[in-house]
Amino acid sequence: MAGGRELVVSFGEMLIDFVPTVAGVSLAEAPAFLKAPGGAPANVAIAVSRLGGGAAFVGKLGDDEFGRMLAAILRDNGVDAGGVVFDAGARTALAFVTLRADGEREFMFYRNPSADMLLTADELNVELIKRAAVFHYGSISLIAEPCRSAHLRAMEIAKEAGVLLSYDPNLREALWPSREEARTMILSIWDQADIVKVSEVELEFLTGIDSVEDDVVMKLWRPTMKLLLVTLGDQGCKYYARDFRGAVPSLKVQQVDTTGAGDAFVGALLRKIVQDPSSLQDQKKLEEAIKFANACGAITATKKGAIPSLPTETEVLQLIAKA
Repeated sequence: MAGGRELVVSFGEMLIDFVPTVAGVSLAEAPAFLKAPGGAPANVAIAVSRLGGGAAFVGKLGDDEFGRMLAAILRDNGVDAGGVVFDAGARTALAFVTLRADGEREFMFYRNPSADMLLTADELNVELIKRAAVFHYGSISLIAEPCRSAHLRAMEIAKEAGVLLSYDPNLREALWPSREEARTMILSIWDQADIVKVSEVELEFLTGIDSVEDDVVMKLWRPTMKLLLVTLGDQGCKYYARDFRGAVPSLKVQQVDTTGAGDAFVGALLRKIVQDPSSLQDQKKLEEAIKFANACGAITATKKGAIPSLPTETEVLQLIAKA
């Protein structure tokens, strides 16, 4: 990247997931829960770091035991926590996550409001954001003020500094007041991103059409974009760049828990893009980067929990070599 920058800065929420000790049960039926650090933007930052890249996180945590634990987890995983601030008056967010028998998830959130929602624009670590090669974010930080204004300001700072903007909406319908508001707010910043990744569920939610055909995906394409990705779970990924498009199949694994697999994919892809930005204009290089990201996501789905499952580069290359 410009000036040799390879730092990926993630913005948004970090929280504690409480996951049942057994799969395939409802929250009410779960005999016990394990606490697991989570939050998509934080997962992405740790995914980048686990792969040997430079990563930082910008967000707000409660000044409580869970908040301090999460900040320590970032640091222990090699992520720059210089953008983390603490709120003495609000708790760190919690989410209870059910793992269905097929490894997919359902959520129940505790954030009324949680600390991540209370980040203000004045609390942003501006210099950290300016140093980034990529500034990555989701849409949960758009739900409520003052975090929404902090999010928009952080995007402005990054854009003015020539940083690539990466957007994974990471739809969590239960957190929004309505489906309509979710769709409106998610799309309100759509035109500003350079790289956008959506799942097939998010594609249907945003377009209103249950199809992954090119004409449907192109409804989400903008001329300002460099790359649009649609992840298809164990079916791989479709990609759309300015001058070419295609699909890259997934690697077959035994899924145990899909938590964090999409974040692992994003982190791996961003790691490859900052290492070689020309991959955004070179189809062969881009397909190699997506293959690497698919493998990273696949490995993450073979184990329980997001952060403990994120692989190293060696593990990813071993899976690719075996495929």
